[in-house]
Amino acid sequence: GQAAALLQSKHVAKVLDVGQLDTGTPYMILEHLAGSDLSSVVEKKGAVPLPDAAEYLLQACDAIGEAHAKGIVHRDLKPANLFLLTEPDGAPLIKVLDFGIAKVSGSEQGLTGTSQGMGSGGYMSPEQMSSAKKVDHRADVWALGVTLYELVTAHRPFDADSLEQLVTKVLREQPTPLATYRP
Repeated sequence: GQAAALLQSKHVAKVLDVGQLDTGTPYMILEHLAGSDLSSVVEKKGAVPLPDAAEYLLQACDAIGEAHAKGIVHRDLKPANLFLLTEPDGAPLIKVLDFGIAKVSGSEQGLTGTSQGMGSGGYMSPEQMSSAKKVDHRADVWALGVTLYELVTAHRPFDADSLEQLVTKVLREQPTPLATYRP
């Protein structure tokens, strides 16, 4: 929440308040968003038209570019953390959600310790799979690439039945060619 609060991009969900209840439970209050995350969009409609997918990713890149400039690595980018709204003029608006495991430069940990494995397996870079502590902005670039692949094909570049299989495929194999799913 504190990391997201540092960002001013209209493509980041606004953090209105962060604190701790009397019980010690942390809380975060975000702006109310009406729309759908991109994972739901792909699940309901299948592959996204190429111009739309490009627009969504460019907007996400705007937010992530600002984060990287401020030393923040998201570490959990995926379609479920990209929220699609509609501007008053009908234009699409993407908001990046969930900076809960973000790593802030100069900090040894995010909300969750950086030595723990974190992120969503299908979107984790090879480096993130081996050491969450050493992850930098390139992990977010990888995750955005996987996200774009999924938006335009309704599949991920590496298909696996388990996290162990996924790690092996990412480290040793080439991704499934895009043309397999979308000529």
